[in-house]
Amino acid sequence: MSDGAVQRVDAGALGARPLRYYDFVMAAFVAILLLSNLIGAAKLSTLGGVTFGAGILFFPLGYVIGDVLTEVYGYARARRCVWAGFAAMLFMALMSWVVVVLPPAEGWAGQEAYEAVFGSTWRIVFASLTAFWAGELANSFVLARMKLLTQGKHLWMRTIGSTIVGQGVDSLLFYPLAFYGNWTDAQVLTVMVTNWAMKVGWEALLTPVTYIVVNALKRREGLDVYDAGTNFTPFRTRL
Repeated sequence: MSDGAVQRVDAGALGARPLRYYDFVMAAFVAILLLSNLIGAAKLSTLGGVTFGAGILFFPLGYVIGDVLTEVYGYARARRCVWAGFAAMLFMALMSWVVVVLPPAEGWAGQEAYEAVFGSTWRIVFASLTAFWAGELANSFVLARMKLLTQGKHLWMRTIGSTIVGQGVDSLLFYPLAFYGNWTDAQVLTVMVTNWAMKVGWEALLTPVTYIVVNALKRREGLDVYDAGTNFTPFRTRL
C-alpha cells in the first residue's frame, strides 16, 4: 500500500503484516523511559518559585509515545512495549545496584556521586516499576476503548482522557508506595496531585505534536488499527 492511503484494520487482522516504523517507536519509548528515570529523577529544580523533579519535563513524553503506539498500532503492541520498558527498567535497577555496591578502587573519588545518583532504595524502585506498569497499561486501555466508542474521532479527547487516567494511576501508586511514612500525609497528597496536574498539562500542550506524529505514522504504515475483539488482559506479551 502506498504512502497516504490509510486502511481501517481490526487489531486481530494484522497478523504478520510488516510494520515499517513500529520497532523505532518502541525503541524511542524505552529510551525516553530509561533516560527520564536515570537522568531526571535524581535532580530537583526550581523555576518561578515552583520546585519539581527535573524528570517531569521528559517522563510525560513516554505517555505521548504510548498514546501514539496504541492509536497507530493497537493495544496489544503497546502492551508489548510496556513489558519491554518494564524489563529494561528492572535491568537498569539491578545494574545500578551492582555498580553502586561494588567496592571502589583505591584513590577513586566518585563513589559518593554514584551513590547519590544511582543509589535509589528498593522501595522507590518497586514503587516506580509498579506505577509505570499499571499507569501505562491503564493509559493504553482507556485510549483503545475510547477509540472504539468514538469511532476514531476526537483524538485530543482520547489522548488527554487516557493520560488523566494513566497518570492518575501512576501517581496514586508511586507516591504512597515510595514515601508514605517518610513524608507527612499532606506532603504525599500535595506532591501527588501537583505532579499529576503538571504531567496532564504537559500532555495537553503536546497534543499538536501527537496529532502530527500519529497522522504521519498512519500514512506511512497505511493503516489505522481498532481494537475490536482485542484481549485486554495486561498479563501477556504475545500479540
